[in-house]
Amino acid sequence: MVAVGAAGAFAFTALPSASATPSASAVIAEVYGGGGNSGATLTRDFVELGNAGSAAYDLSGYSVQYLPGTPSAGSTWQVTALTGAIAPGARYLVGESTGSGGTTALPTTDATGSIAMSATSGTIALVSGTAALTCKTAADCAADPSIVDLAGYGTAVVREGSGPATGASNTAAVARADSLADTDDNAADFTSGTPTPVNSAGQTPGSGDGGGDGGGGSTDPGTVRVRDIQGTTRLSPYAGQTVTRVPGIVTGVRGSGSLGYWIQDPTPDTDPRTSEAVFVYTGSAKPTVAVGDSVLVTGKVTEYYPSSTSQSNTEIGGPTTTVLSSGNALPDAVALNETSVPDAYIPTASGGSIESLALQPAVYAQDFFESLEGMRVTFADARVVGASDAYGELWVTVKPKENATARGGTLYSSYDQPNTGRIEVMSLDTASTFPAANVGDELSGVTTGPLDYSTYGGYNVQATQLGTLVDNGLKQEVTRRQKKDELAVATYNVENLDALDTQEKFDRLAEGVAVNLNSPDVVALEEIQDDNGATNDGTVTADATLKRFTDAVRAAGGPAYTWRYISPTNNADGGEPGGNIRQVFLFNPKRVSFTDHKGGDATTATSVVKTRRGVQLTYSPGRIDPTNAAWEDSRKPLVGEFTFQGEQVFVIANHFVSKGGDQPIHGRYQPPARSSETQRAAQAAEVNTFVKSLLAADRNAKAIVLGDLNDYEFSQTVTTLTAGKVLKPLITTLPAAERYTYVYDGNSQTLDHILTSPAVTSFNYDVVHINAEFADQASDHDPQIVRIDLSKCRRR
Repeated sequence: MVAVGAAGAFAFTALPSASATPSASAVIAEVYGGGGNSGATLTRDFVELGNAGSAAYDLSGYSVQYLPGTPSAGSTWQVTALTGAIAPGARYLVGESTGSGGTTALPTTDATGSIAMSATSGTIALVSGTAALTCKTAADCAADPSIVDLAGYGTAVVREGSGPATGASNTAAVARADSLADTDDNAADFTSGTPTPVNSAGQTPGSGDGGGDGGGGSTDPGTVRVRDIQGTTRLSPYAGQTVTRVPGIVTGVRGSGSLGYWIQDPTPDTDPRTSEAVFVYTGSAKPTVAVGDSVLVTGKVTEYYPSSTSQSNTEIGGPTTTVLSSGNALPDAVALNETSVPDAYIPTASGGSIESLALQPAVYAQDFFESLEGMRVTFADARVVGASDAYGELWVTVKPKENATARGGTLYSSYDQPNTGRIEVMSLDTASTFPAANVGDELSGVTTGPLDYSTYGGYNVQATQLGTLVDNGLKQEVTRRQKKDELAVATYNVENLDALDTQEKFDRLAEGVAVNLNSPDVVALEEIQDDNGATNDGTVTADATLKRFTDAVRAAGGPAYTWRYISPTNNADGGEPGGNIRQVFLFNPKRVSFTDHKGGDATTATSVVKTRRGVQLTYSPGRIDPTNAAWEDSRKPLVGEFTFQGEQVFVIANHFVSKGGDQPIHGRYQPPARSSETQRAAQAAEVNTFVKSLLAADRNAKAIVLGDLNDYEFSQTVTTLTAGKVLKPLITTLPAAERYTYVYDGNSQTLDHILTSPAVTSFNYDVVHINAEFADQASDHDPQIVRIDLSKCRRR
């Protein structure tokens, strides 16, 4: 064995065999390059490692490497990366190239490569690192401190001691004695014989995937239990350390995505802070264990962060697993309900990390869930509060009375009191179809599975048993038609609509306008893309997109809408690159007229001027101060001047910057930073200033500010927008249980708004729920509409 960590050059020293003792480190135990060759029984080459020490040997970041016996100038070391650890007294099997001959497969390998090793001559190195070695002589390799062990066989130039191991062939391997004695002399340490591959589970060819002692004969649990690994905070006290033979019962297996399985200790302690379960991450290897297996797991404890601001999952990675028995009863599941889940959401740390805080599972809902991380949990007869999505996920509430909306959801009404009863549900049963659930439906019966955590939504139940979906019959809403003397103005985010989208998408969105909104006089559309969508070729016009959309509206029974918009500068308004989303006005020319003041463009600001005929815009359609830093990489407000039954109305369509970059409400930084709010507040201030200029010119001006503001009615954005009482947010005129336009992570919330100036005093306002609560959505936003009787709006 090559010494590691000493300074200077290394010499291979051949010790007398009488003084050889087992190495306290990992060594190469057996090498076979004849797999699949003529006369071979085994179908595959392999390298077997061994550990004669008393502690597990961590192989994370290590590799096995191969060099031809007589390397040429062009020869390079070939690399197979390793994971996991070798338990004390155990073996570790690395499978390499498969040949066309042989009849017997290796047992399940612990690492897999594709190196075509020579049957008769070559060099194998165990390396602390995964970079290919560069040495090609025995002396140079002796001087490389990354080489942990070296085995040259046949006529190998690179070897330890007096000569290479001899006798390797298509039918013979070279192997150390069972003691794993290492004298740093390959010729003395290795003898040839029939290949005898053994994996970390103790399996040999033909022994199958189960059983095995996984660690050199020991089937006794180690000294560390899962509860020790999980600890009493969000971070494991064993993070970065290798744990040995941790016992548990397999409670769930994930065979797609992040591969692995959960184990839970069936004999819990009495500390409510310590979880009794942990996820075992198997990397690219599909788990071979089954639910109900009693196992011992050896591997490295890590804290896996799904994102930079999320909480972490405590995991055991690179596992060596011993299956002791199968078909065992599973530990009892913890019930999630309005009694068990606390009403407070999460502790705070002045914006810092809460990871080091001792868990308080009786006080905070998120601490309660963390104390159950990986454990079996269960709930019964839960109402769906977030519809199924394309990823096979839905949201339920285990607190049916918590901020219930009129249609079955859960209302998000403040930053300080997030809803604690929401929980995400996914299914581990990939053979069954995930139910298409709408808000207000019910998962009837029992849902049970391990409790996991992800960056999207936080804590979730990985269901091994999924309740039965009961359809509550949620229907799309249809608002009433405006009366003859009412001006109807609506806003609708149509989610990246472009001329290349399917006709089905156009038809469904168009039906929302013609039928569900009942053909408003003016519709402000958000997220209309250019004529070739995400194709990034400089196209900025959207007339082809709008023609397809207005044709579809007419086909659905709506009017022949006309449109107005300002094309953005290419790739200057955010959104999907190349898409050039913008706001657009549609209007029914039989009911309302648009006043054109030509000259507005992407970078020219419109303003308010007084004329002998009254107040008007310098440009209509126009943009509000489009070169202001508040609108950087974001949509600019579109302003238009309309006339209805002789009354002038100013409409300002908005799509403020998104919440991207904000820290999640369930993340490790508490309270979470809402960094995107700074730009939205600046945007709101610009719109507020513009409305003030309009009211300064005409205090009775009728203004409608609407669109996707990407913020809540209780946010700083809306507070800034309404400063000075120049605008009234109409969402606040609805009963609290109806104040939402969007559903995210099971929270029904308001992102889209209509606000009106003080002169608009006679109105009827409605949010029309047709998308956000449904699994089958035309858009992720619900539209809304205001109907204004201008003749009854009193002058001030």
